[in-house]
Amino acid sequence: MNGSAKILVGTIILLVVAGLLFLTLSKKQPETTPEPAPVNEAPAPTPTTTVSVIGKSVEGREIESHVIGNGDTDLLFIGGIHGGYEWNSAELAYEIIDYFDANPNEVPENITIHIIPNLNPDGLHLATGLEGKFTGTDVTSYEMHETGEGRFNSNDVDLNRNFDCRWDPDSTWRGRAVSGGTEPFSEPEAAAIRDYVLAINPVVGVVWHSRANNVYGSECGGEVAENTLALMNAYAEAADYGKVPIFDAYIVTGALEDWMAGRGIASVSVELETRTDSEFERNLRGVKAALELYRK
Repeated sequence: MNGSAKILVGTIILLVVAGLLFLTLSKKQPETTPEPAPVNEAPAPTPTTTVSVIGKSVEGREIESHVIGNGDTDLLFIGGIHGGYEWNSAELAYEIIDYFDANPNEVPENITIHIIPNLNPDGLHLATGLEGKFTGTDVTSYEMHETGEGRFNSNDVDLNRNFDCRWDPDSTWRGRAVSGGTEPFSEPEAAAIRDYVLAINPVVGVVWHSRANNVYGSECGGEVAENTLALMNAYAEAADYGKVPIFDAYIVTGALEDWMAGRGIASVSVELETRTDSEFERNLRGVKAALELYRK
């Protein structure tokens, strides 16, 4: 092959390669779908826990409120209104506080829980010698006397007879005459919880007592309200307690639960089965049932 032929062949090869390259580059590439931008889902706010002093007892002991949650719907739980006589109700309150402190995201976003663990610290101290937070092991040597030792405050007033619903200075407890105070809210402990209720305006008021193994409804001069009956049923069924719409074993005057019910608050008394056990698991189910009742 002479030089001219070689040049011609080389030129042809170059043109073919160039043509193939052109076709390859000009061929439409398939479109790719861009990855969606990640969505930054804001986590549910973690409820915060705060502790405040809402008042003091006759002897100057602090009455605390533990608040867990961020919601606009307030639920109130109260232990220890009868001090050492019902010490296990205060123990239960502290255990419920500990549980939600450790599991704050179990509080629905729309709810705030308020727990007053011991409304009668003087009564608890009188009967048990204990101050502040305690456990059942701290009181194993304490024997509850039928005299009601530790039930009353340091003015010898039954705090659950000192509220402004059918109040009477001369009240009764299990056939025994007890003092309801000189007037409604004459006792600093009752005044403290009154002011707290008026400040937070809860939709629910649960007061832990012992012992009757029932959940009782409340009223103040009328029928038991539907919201109280719904709370009574939900708590009792979850915690496996009996359900009693109205306590009628004897006349009760000036009760905290009845005063709250008179203000439109769904209000119940939860009477534990014993005086020696907080019955924590049962009552945790009851508290969670109350939360579900008001979850949005």
